[in-house]
Amino acid sequence: MKKVEDLKVKIFADGADKAGMLDMYQKTFIKGLTTNPTLMRKAGITDYRAFCKDILTFIKDKPLSFEVFSDDFNEMERQALEIASWGDNVYVKIPITNTRQETCYALVEKLANQKVKLNVTAIMTLDQVRNVVAALDPNTPSYVSVFAGRIADTGNDPVPLMTSALGLLKSAPAAELIWASPRELLNIFQADEIGCHVITVTNDILKKLPLIGYDLKEYSLDTVKMFYTDAVAAGFKL
Repeated sequence: MKKVEDLKVKIFADGADKAGMLDMYQKTFIKGLTTNPTLMRKAGITDYRAFCKDILTFIKDKPLSFEVFSDDFNEMERQALEIASWGDNVYVKIPITNTRQETCYALVEKLANQKVKLNVTAIMTLDQVRNVVAALDPNTPSYVSVFAGRIADTGNDPVPLMTSALGLLKSAPAAELIWASPRELLNIFQADEIGCHVITVTNDILKKLPLIGYDLKEYSLDTVKMFYTDAVAAGFKL
């Protein structure tokens, strides 16, 4: 099994906890960071602009994605241009549709033509990938973020779709494919095996990295000890 340092896929830390983000930023195997409004709300963030600008005072040399949060495309554009102005390492996350399922392709094309670095997010179909790639500027760095983990949640294997998506990205050489919303450590190796460019990983999954290559007999014993210790601590009797 490969070691983390031998992986070709770039690991991006996904979160909104400042301490956690800065801790991940310090790790050499973390090549970028992402966040979204849901993670920010869970972290108790109330001032969007202040949080983002604060993080950017610490993280200036790795890509960092912040998402627009309007449901109106004109307002999305305004937010996107402001967010993009915060730093050269900033990528603007644009959802694939608004809540009325109106597609973002025209907005993506408009922003791409202004050389805004984009991260088009919440993608789950190849048609969406194809249309996004067609809207991107082929020479402006961007990310196409396919939610492979959510695809897997529906009982569908995301690997064939992600492999096909890589083929579609060949017409946009500056764009990179993100394997988003992974559910387990194995997904990092699956993404690496197919040649996916980036995988976004939450801290909960990143904490499992020391388990890579761990002896399964020892892991089995650890599990048995856990069950025994918890039974004793609970004072169970029959």
